Amino acid sequence: MLAALLEAVGMPAALLLGPMIAAILVETGGGAIRVPRLPHYGAQAVIGCLIAGAISPAIVATFLGRWPLFVGVVLAVVAASALLGWVISRLRIMPGTTAVWGLSPGAAPAMMLMAEGFGADARLVAFMQYLRVVLVACAAPMIARLWVHTPAVATVRYVAWLPPIHWLSFAETLAIGVCGGVLASILRVPAGMLLVPMIAAAALHGSGLVEIELPPWLVAASYAVLGWSIGLSFTREILAHATRTLPQTILAILSLMTFCGGLAFLLVKMVGIDPLTAYLATSPGGLNAVLVIAASTKVNLSFVMALQTVRFVVVLAVGPSIARLVANRVTEEIVPSTAEKSATPSEVAAAAVEADVTLARVRESEAELD
Repeated sequence: MLAALLEAVGMPAALLLGPMIAAILVETGGGAIRVPRLPHYGAQAVIGCLIAGAISPAIVATFLGRWPLFVGVVLAVVAASALLGWVISRLRIMPGTTAVWGLSPGAAPAMMLMAEGFGADARLVAFMQYLRVVLVACAAPMIARLWVHTPAVATVRYVAWLPPIHWLSFAETLAIGVCGGVLASILRVPAGMLLVPMIAAAALHGSGLVEIELPPWLVAASYAVLGWSIGLSFTREILAHATRTLPQTILAILSLMTFCGGLAFLLVKMVGIDPLTAYLATSPGGLNAVLVIAASTKVNLSFVMALQTVRFVVVLAVGPSIARLVANRVTEEIVPSTAEKSATPSEVAAAAVEADVTLARVRESEAELD
């Protein structure tokens, strides 16, 4: 019911946010429900295939034609988000590498699953990701109205939930998801239930060998399962922490949006791309809202999709390394500062022992995740 309500008012990611909010209400109200592991894994594989379906031969051709520009813009956005994540972690606003994943400009469901697979707090990552999605989605129509004067920028969508299905393509997509999930389980790849099916489906779909077919009802069910999984792990303490950090999180998101706006301005002035195309292409997340506006206005849709897709792939590739680097830097800076403030050698030794215990607990948690 919440998903239907949010969908009716045009809220982005309503199919995931509705179930997640409902699960948070159940959990904080004393409920004791957990999503079984098999549906959770299946939902991850479906989302991986869904993301792979966005990688088409046209997008590959667009990227190859202007790859230096794409790579430069993508690396700039990734570096800015990593820097903001480091600042938030350094100030202890968010624990560990949560801020890095929370500000990563990729598809929000994928970032949540990646964060969970690499030891960050997926609940706070979901909070940061979807707060950014809402802010970007609210800003996009206003930016669009500055450059185009058409009623077609509305974000209300009408979905045919039971459309005709191309059964061969549907069977091939399911086979990719199942085989990819089994392979990920055997190889024990972090976030492998998402990544392995996504990589396999992207390679086959991008080369034109397979057409990804996922009916809306299956996608909606997968979003619901993921929303329940994340929402049921929220506690009152986590909600209280998220509320306390809301101003700092909004400031960080607005800073990232401003930086991306500056990149869009450079694209307009230096490359000659029209302003709306540049903004939608560099927009940090909220891909669904961006695509709705891009499809309903006169912009270069291939350019927008290519840049958004390349950035998402780069974030998936370098995200774990960036998170690990930020975690190491934060640890190195916090431990010396603790020692410097100590007045006696015994206090310095105690601080070192405490740091060793903390690192041991982190390694133990990582082993449990593996």
